Amino acid sequence: MLEVLKRWYQTRFSDPDAVTLFLLLVFCFTIIWLFGDLLAPLLVALVMAYLLEWPVARLQKAGLSRTLATSVILILFIAVAVASLLGLIPTLVSQGINLAKEAPAMLTHAQDYVRTLPDKYPELIDVSLVETVIDNIRQRILSGGEHLVSASLSSLVNVVAIMIYLILVPLMVFFMLKDKRVLMGSLRRFLPRNRTLVNRVWVEMNNQIINYIRGKVIEILIVGIATYVPFALMGLRYSVLLAVAVGFSVLIPYIGAAVVTVPVAMVALFQWGLTPEFAWLMVAYLVIQALDGNLLVPVLFSEAVNLHPVAIIIAVLVFGGLWGFWGVFFAIPLATLVKAVINAWPKREEMPGAAK
Repeated sequence: MLEVLKRWYQTRFSDPDAVTLFLLLVFCFTIIWLFGDLLAPLLVALVMAYLLEWPVARLQKAGLSRTLATSVILILFIAVAVASLLGLIPTLVSQGINLAKEAPAMLTHAQDYVRTLPDKYPELIDVSLVETVIDNIRQRILSGGEHLVSASLSSLVNVVAIMIYLILVPLMVFFMLKDKRVLMGSLRRFLPRNRTLVNRVWVEMNNQIINYIRGKVIEILIVGIATYVPFALMGLRYSVLLAVAVGFSVLIPYIGAAVVTVPVAMVALFQWGLTPEFAWLMVAYLVIQALDGNLLVPVLFSEAVNLHPVAIIIAVLVFGGLWGFWGVFFAIPLATLVKAVINAWPKREEMPGAAK
């Protein structure tokens, strides 16, 4: 057994470059795992820096200095973000409050409908099963409400921290963009001079992360707007709130779309019942989801995502369990990193002295 382990170690870790990459990955994963909550502002700043790097680089090529280009793009980004939030937040808050008020009535309506199913289909559905399902749903909703209240109270305590982050994050983004070469040079000083494998993985991952973050932002906007149009045209209540939820659901591949379908169907069913309006709205919604998965995602992420759906779901579950929201958001890039490392890892025939 020891001989097998020794042979495996010599096969995989006889290259110093591979050892450097392995230790670097272990160090980064450990730091994020232990201090993920503390590093949240830094992760937000990194995402924004990746998102804004492309327009900054375009302005720099047009003749502007790096500092001026960074300042212009960051000011425009903040202005657009603030204007969008000021326009959306009042509507979202109003619709969210109204939906919370009507949720008990929706639940009662759903319970009454479910209780009629054993009478309609006695050979398929048992009364005790229906009551068990209703009790489970009620308990989950009550526990979810308790978590929501506790989260709201704790968020009030963290208002000061949030205000500080609103100042720190834009500053970090500014200096990350302005001093990109200086920061990258400082990071390289901590690495060995011979780092071919690390450089190969870094170049591949850097390009894929840029494409992924930019593509996700575009996908959120397109899916959110495309969903809002039929919702608003058909007069669906809480159309803005539901469209925003559908837009952000793309952050969690496959699972997000399945989860957000429940409130969309519940609101439509409560408003119209089993009518043609309900059917047409669900058809429009499912068409948008199908176009997103089969047309939009391949176009936006053709260079960033080359993973099997099962691998993506496993990545969401694993990295989400490790690092919460950020693990879910970066699940695909992290899974791609694992794949890139496996592909770039030296094979036995590539090892020094393998031919001997």
